[in-house]
Amino acid sequence: MASKADKRKAELRQTLIEIAERRIEAKGLSSLRARDLAGEAGCAVGAIYNVFADMNDLVMAVNGRTFRKIGEAVGRSLEGTEGQPPIDRLIVMSNAYLAFAAENVLLWRALFDIDMADDGTAPDWYMEELRKLFANIAGPVSELFSELDAKELELMVRALFSSVHGIVLLGLQNRISGVPRGNIERMIAQVLRRIGN
Repeated sequence: MASKADKRKAELRQTLIEIAERRIEAKGLSSLRARDLAGEAGCAVGAIYNVFADMNDLVMAVNGRTFRKIGEAVGRSLEGTEGQPPIDRLIVMSNAYLAFAAENVLLWRALFDIDMADDGTAPDWYMEELRKLFANIAGPVSELFSELDAKELELMVRALFSSVHGIVLLGLQNRISGVPRGNIERMIAQVLRRIGN
């Protein structure tokens, strides 16, 4: 059974994650400050570092929740699509990813703006949320490319995710190489349909 101190620590952890998530959602990752978090949570700044190794650790916790929400949105988008061709299902998922990114721009951007460890490692729980998202993509990709072994399939899933992500990123940022928001879905569909041929 957890002690009172452990319960308080878990509660503070949850509170800080929720506050950080709201702040990132409202003003972006760069606005996150330990002093502001502590003030809102009603704790000392040092208490944050009793719960998290550093601010990056806290942001990873927020990002893990964001990956889970993306995975859930992508999973929901597949409801009722079981009989559709794999490319159509990939397009449906891509549009769900675009919709999530457009509706949650600053949380979504925080996924990719965080400083990762030099060796590129992330906590197991974080990678599990990412694996769940990629598992949705792997289904139709394995139908399209049944000749691929497990390693090649994983590489193809990541390649397709990266392609769609790049289109979404450039489109939502209105970069010169991007496309107007209204054309992002069309561009994603064009790329994925070419892959499926």
